[in-house]
Amino acid sequence: MSTNVTFLINKSEITAGTRGASLGPDAIITAARKKGSYIFGENTLDKIQNVNGYLDKPTKYPFAKRIDGLLSIYEELNSKVSSLLKNNSFPIILAADHGSAGGTISGLKSAFPDKRIGAVWIDAHADIHTPYTTPSGNMHGMPLASVMDIDNLECKINDIDSETEELWRKLKNVGGISKKINADDMVYVAVRDTEPEEESVIERLGIKLITVEQIRKEGVNAALKIINEQLKDCDLVYVTFDVDSMDPDLSSHGTGTPVPDGITPDEAKELMMKMAANTKTACIEIVEVNPCLDEKVNAMAEITLDIVEAVTDVVKNR
Repeated sequence: MSTNVTFLINKSEITAGTRGASLGPDAIITAARKKGSYIFGENTLDKIQNVNGYLDKPTKYPFAKRIDGLLSIYEELNSKVSSLLKNNSFPIILAADHGSAGGTISGLKSAFPDKRIGAVWIDAHADIHTPYTTPSGNMHGMPLASVMDIDNLECKINDIDSETEELWRKLKNVGGISKKINADDMVYVAVRDTEPEEESVIERLGIKLITVEQIRKEGVNAALKIINEQLKDCDLVYVTFDVDSMDPDLSSHGTGTPVPDGITPDEAKELMMKMAANTKTACIEIVEVNPCLDEKVNAMAEITLDIVEAVTDVVKNR
């Protein structure tokens, strides 16, 4: 049985601290055209509204920069992803930055409100800050907290105003369910650049982490066993892949926040293919390609395209 895949393109980069990730989805599509791949012509292509105009004016929310724009992205992704899933299409989201991931997860939960959702977060960063703990105010560091209904007031370092507080509450409640994912249903892979506030909440909640060292020593199959065991009681699984999970010396620095000592492109591809083969996996998101920062002339997009092609082939034929 062939699965219908829909690529959902999100070019909004309002949650990152660097500019250029809005060009990431097109860089991947350009890489496909250069290669002679027809993957984006052979599958349905859809997009959400670009709200990068928020970058052209000051934000009123220093501890949740452009949260008002992000709320609209969450709401549209919630609607689009939910609709795709209800129509038996498999969404593969190609997004500029990682801040919108909470909207994707909201859509998955809206489509299946009674299902238990697991998440595999392949990233150099934990993305579990909140407006109360963020050192930068950049919301690509907060998507997980928004769908896990976390404030982390135990580690509060910021006093936020009432308007920010209300927008954060609305963001967490997109889709009408505040807690979309439980801590027991989360697995981090390759996370290696965290702040003390994140480390505290990860330890407090007991979130599972598979390190780069584990993958290097034991292999991808061993990591898959850990993931499957941790998420065995989940009905559906969401997989997100931030390209900064890879070692920048082995891929490129074509991403906003590269971190040394990541997984290899081959390890990333194998892991993503095997997660795509899992029939519980219902949605995949790939983020943070930034061709403006690529010192190797679109190498990050080309590596990412290779992963996208492999994942798509697995999903369509599983």
